[in-house]
Order: sequence, then structure tokens, then C-alpha cells
Amino acid sequence: MRRKYMWWILGILGVVLLGAALWGPIVSNVEHPKYKVAERSGDIEIRDYAPMIVAEAEVWGERREAISMGFRIIADYIFGNNTAAQKVPMTAPVTQQGSEKIAMTAPVTQQGDGDKWRVRFVMPSSYTMDTLPKPNNPAVALEEIPAKRFAVIRFSGMAGEESLRRHTQELNDFLSPKNLTPLSQPTYAFYNPPWTLPFLRRNEVLIEVSRDKAQ
Repeated sequence: MRRKYMWWILGILGVVLLGAALWGPIVSNVEHPKYKVAERSGDIEIRDYAPMIVAEAEVWGERREAISMGFRIIADYIFGNNTAAQKVPMTAPVTQQGSEKIAMTAPVTQQGDGDKWRVRFVMPSSYTMDTLPKPNNPAVALEEIPAKRFAVIRFSGMAGEESLRRHTQELNDFLSPKNLTPLSQPTYAFYNPPWTLPFLRRNEVLIEVSRDKAQ
């Protein structure tokens, strides 16, 4: 009887662990920015991104603290702190909150200059600047981003400081011999909710590059 009870507990535990493993990728299956891959080398891609609209907030402080603060500010906007009353259908199975529900997209991106960080959410492609509800919080800005080319390295794991530094260096080492001119500071992109298991996470470092190689 005791052995049967133990197997029952282990079975439940297995289901819970499997659910935890799968839940992150499932809820991360949302609309992503549109791009075409111009070149691929292992985990590195040269991508041509289509124009997009982002909601962004500028925050100050240590990187982890800054992205958490920026995330809360913009999440407050997309979950209802805006001027509209309409409901927008979700593009994937993530939760909806607030009177104005805007479809969540991935990734959340972070770009820094010292202690100042720009945290962004990409808005669903079905919106234009005219149809997006205006933020009530002046800390949130809506911005149109033109088409751009990025060099991108993709990796899994927790994306701590050492991992971000190492992958940024690997990306820069890739650019140099190809005479690709960096046009921006690194941008960090995080695709998954915090409870996603490390080996299932998708993280990226992006550096904008010129479409024309330096001579």
C-alpha cells in the first residue's frame, strides 16, 4: 500500500514537472517581430527586420532591476492603463487583464547606456500608430521603428551578466572579419516568462549593422 502511494505521488510530481517544463514555451508562442534571415552561421543570423511599432520606457539602475521596472511600466499600459476601451484579440494563449487588452508579443528587449536602459515591447502587427491606444502614463512612449538589419546570436539559459557578455563578444568576433559595421549598442531580447526552465529559454543579443559592408 505504501509503495502504491509513493508511485501515485511520483506520478503527480512528474505531471507537475512536465507541465512546468512545457508551460514556458507554450505561453511564449506569441507573435514575434517579422524578419528574413539573410545569412546564418551556427547560432548567429543576419536578419532583416520589417518596420514595427514599439512601446518603450526609459529607466535607470542596474540591468536586472531596470528591466523589471521597465517591464512593469509597459505591462501596465498594455493591460489597461491607456485611453481606449476596445478589446483586442490575443494572438496566443497568454493571459489578458484590464479594460484594454493588447495582444502580447515577444521578445521584450533591453538596450542600455551606462545606468540608463530602454525597455521595449513590440506591438502586434495588426496595429498602426493611429489605432494603438495612447498611454495614460507619460513614461510610456510609442515609436515607429523603420526596417533594419541586425546581427543576432541566440542562446538558452538564464542570461546572466557573464552569459550576456560572452555572447556579445562572440557576436562582435563574428562581425569584425566580415567588415560588418555595428550601428548600435547591444540589445538584449528575452522571449520567455520567468518560470521557463533554463534549457527551454530563448535569449538573444542583437546589434544593428549596416546593409553595406565597410570597404
